[in-house]
Amino acid sequence: MKYSFHAFGHKNLLGTHKNTLEFTKDKNLTLKGDCIVGVNADFDAGELKNFIKNCPNKKITITIETSDKKLHEKVNAELNMDFDDEHEIVIRKTDFVSKRTFAVNADKAAFELDRKLVDFLRKSDDKIRIILESA
Repeated sequence: MKYSFHAFGHKNLLGTHKNTLEFTKDKNLTLKGDCIVGVNADFDAGELKNFIKNCPNKKITITIETSDKKLHEKVNAELNMDFDDEHEIVIRKTDFVSKRTFAVNADKAAFELDRKLVDFLRKSDDKIRIILESA
């Protein structure tokens, strides 16, 4: 099972949060959003729910890659079967769940992403692809 979508970097992207990473459909980002690693995301909430429903197990791999595929990062996590948000995807290192929580028990948070990738994402018109795959 596989689903992918795109997002963009932003000049205010910090990628320093210790417990989460997030993709949002918002186009703007303040410095308070230190977990956000992609803005203006084009994911379809219905497709995400379908991915969760049809995933053979709860374990997934989230790949974040640049359009030229020179920079990429993999995050392993477990799906939250109750995810139900049309605007944000939150991936957490902890087991805390809310409707915005797409995955829990992740092996990385925003601050653990490769700093070269985070620097790339600070350029507001740089596009990334996020690939969700069952593990």
